[in-house]
Amino acid sequence: MADIVLDASAVLALLRREKGFEKVEAVADSASVSAVNLAEVGSYFTEAGQSIAKVRTILQALRMRIVPFDEEQAIEAARLQPLTQHLGLSLADRACLGLARLRREPAMTTDRAWRTLNLGIDVSVIR
Repeated sequence: MADIVLDASAVLALLRREKGFEKVEAVADSASVSAVNLAEVGSYFTEAGQSIAKVRTILQALRMRIVPFDEEQAIEAARLQPLTQHLGLSLADRACLGLARLRREPAMTTDRAWRTLNLGIDVSVIR
């Protein structure tokens, strides 16, 4: 499969073995994750009481490319705000979509509402 950008919800589905995790697992080796989405995943585990050391070990085991959130992505996430505000998408959601849009790669998520977006991004919803 071609490269793909994962939303935090897709990464969490994989790590928690939730419905649809197999779809994420199948693309994990060619996947990218924005550092913003990585922060979301890490926050989930630290809120659940995991140590930062444990969180780092979990995230390093994923073998996904972590993409730093740079100026170009920040501008793209801001550009997407008026196009996605009707769905109430977060900055992290827009970071994922913006990265996918800039790279011309599909995005993978659990958020069904993303199917309604018309952003020129192929969106794969895993469940």
